[in-house]
Amino acid sequence: MAKAATPAIAALVAAGADHQVLQYHHDPRSHDFGAEAVAALTGAQLVAGQILKTLVLALPAGLAVAVLPVPAKLSLKAAAAALGVPKVAMADPADAQRSSGYVLGGISPLGQRRRLPTVLDRGALDFDRVLVSAGKRGLSLAVAPQDLVLLTDAVVADLCAQ
Repeated sequence: MAKAATPAIAALVAAGADHQVLQYHHDPRSHDFGAEAVAALTGAQLVAGQILKTLVLALPAGLAVAVLPVPAKLSLKAAAAALGVPKVAMADPADAQRSSGYVLGGISPLGQRRRLPTVLDRGALDFDRVLVSAGKRGLSLAVAPQDLVLLTDAVVADLCAQ
């Protein structure tokens, strides 16, 4: 069997989880990675709310991951409540990359170098499949949200700012 292209794909293969790898063109000049994925992947079968971004958060002691729709804005207060801590902030980009083993724009909730507490936006459960980064810019994974919860041991909560 060939080696998986990324640790995220390897994690799904190892778990025997049904998934699909989707590739799209990444413009190296683009720094709005989520918008680029939404523009490339939405269409007849996918809506923007199915394409999720992975944000690394700084907790009072350590890091965590929030996974929510690309078009949505994260409620830091809701994320803190879901993670059971008084406060969270966005992690330093270098810390996010070092902890996950992925580059910005390619951070996946799956196959991270160090498994972090994870919280998934409840809206993801409205879909039969959602897309998360596969661990590289321009590469996404379509997975069942229930598999995402299981494989990341995620807490499910309302994360989007109103």
